Amino acid sequence: MDSHSTPAQAPIQVGICETQPATAEGLRSLLERSAGLHCAWIVPHLPVVLQLARQSPPGVILLDKHFGQQLVMRTVEELLRHASVPGVVVWGTAIGEAEALRYLQAGVRGLMKKSASLATIERCLATVGQGGMWVEDAVAAPAAGETRATMPQLTPRESQVLELVRQGMRNREIATALGIRPGTVKIHLRHIFEKTGIHGRFSLALNLMAARPAAQSKHAEVA
Repeated sequence: MDSHSTPAQAPIQVGICETQPATAEGLRSLLERSAGLHCAWIVPHLPVVLQLARQSPPGVILLDKHFGQQLVMRTVEELLRHASVPGVVVWGTAIGEAEALRYLQAGVRGLMKKSASLATIERCLATVGQGGMWVEDAVAAPAAGETRATMPQLTPRESQVLELVRQGMRNREIATALGIRPGTVKIHLRHIFEKTGIHGRFSLALNLMAARPAAQSKHAEVA
C-alpha cells in the first residue's frame, strides 16, 4: 500500500423499518450497490428497531410512517434518548407540512416521500448518516419563485415571534409568552409573511427549520 494513501472510509450502516416487503427488498438492493452505505438490517416492526438499535446503533435509521405519527414519534424519542442513533429518517407516501414540522421538532433529521428517486434516497441516507439534515423538496416545496435560503432581516420582535412559531406555539400562546396582545402577534406575522414571501405558519416554521445554521444546498441539506 502507498504510504501516502488513506484507508477507505467504512460505509454508513443503515437500519430499515419498512412494512412493505417489496419496498424493503428494493432498499436492500439499492444499499448493496452503494459504495458508501450498507444495510445493517431490515425489520417490519418498530419494537424490533429499538431492540436492534440498543444492541448496535447504526449510523442512520429509516422509518416507515405507516405505523402512525404518534407511534413513530415515540420510537424516535426512544432511539435518540436510549439508543444513541445519530440520525433518523422518516418516509411515507404523503407527509403534510404540519406533520413534517412535528417530526423535525421531535429530532428527525430526514424527511422523504416514497416516490423519491433511488438517487435521492441514497443521497438522503448518506447526508443524514454524515450528520446532516435532509428535507426533500416534495415534502416542503416552496411556492413558485420562492427559495429556502436564509431568512431576510427581521426586527428583534419579529424574530422572537418566528422562533415561537417554530416551536409550535399558537398566536395566543405567543402573545402570553411575549407579553403582547394576540392582535399584535398577527401584525408581526403579517410582516414576516411579507418579508419572507412564505404564507402559512406551518410553511414558515418548516422553511425555518430547513434553513437552520449551515444550510449547504438544495433539498435542505444541513451540515
